[in-house]
Amino acid sequence: MRSVRTRSVLIAIVALLATAAAPATKSKPKAGGVDARTADYVFTYRWPAQVETLPALRAHLAADQAERKRTLAGEAAGARQAAAADPDLRFVPYTLEVEWQVVADLPGWLSLSQSNSHFEGGAHPNSGFDSVVWDRKAGRARAPRDIFVSAKALDAALRGPFCDALDRERAVRRGEPVNRASGDGFDACISPSEQTLILGSTDRKHFNRIGILVSPYAAGPYAEGSYDITVPVTPAVLQAVKPEFRAAFGL
Repeated sequence: MRSVRTRSVLIAIVALLATAAAPATKSKPKAGGVDARTADYVFTYRWPAQVETLPALRAHLAADQAERKRTLAGEAAGARQAAAADPDLRFVPYTLEVEWQVVADLPGWLSLSQSNSHFEGGAHPNSGFDSVVWDRKAGRARAPRDIFVSAKALDAALRGPFCDALDRERAVRRGEPVNRASGDGFDACISPSEQTLILGSTDRKHFNRIGILVSPYAAGPYAEGSYDITVPVTPAVLQAVKPEFRAAFGL
């Protein structure tokens, strides 16, 4: 009886020592953001888990989140007051949804894209895009457009392949070829540098492709929706990159 009891005690001690010696498992960071709902508005702002590992980037997005929420609350309160004073107006709660996603996670950079949808009581919601690249070495956010020499240089490198790809997609949605000479603004070759640029990667080492996110109305009527066009980094595009950032790009 004593030997059994002794054996049980030894097993318990060994198990305890093994647990103490086992390395602690680090919990993975979770996605962050905020959800808020009031009688005046519904607000959602989300960012991916990678942002939680970069305190300065998290602070950057948190500041944007706070400012957007303040603006939404003020505008919604104003709309409610206006509706209360005018029987012909009907107040509908405002909504704003913002979501950041990872485009490319490289050794020196984190590229993010943002999609947003907002409704202010009109005929339909509106949507848009934004983007940022986090420079890990400098510890700061950069707009993708600022990584290039100029908008003119970027347009010269991107306009041809971008507009060809855009026209192919527009033709699919419309069921007929696009005639850029029609005089219709929705048939025109628009400037890629005026759209939302996102920097992507297929090798996880360099930026080797550029996404151009086109919001509704920019390249076609609202019913066509938005466009997401991707073009590769070419020697012409590489020449349009500022010299101090060219090492981050690859063909």
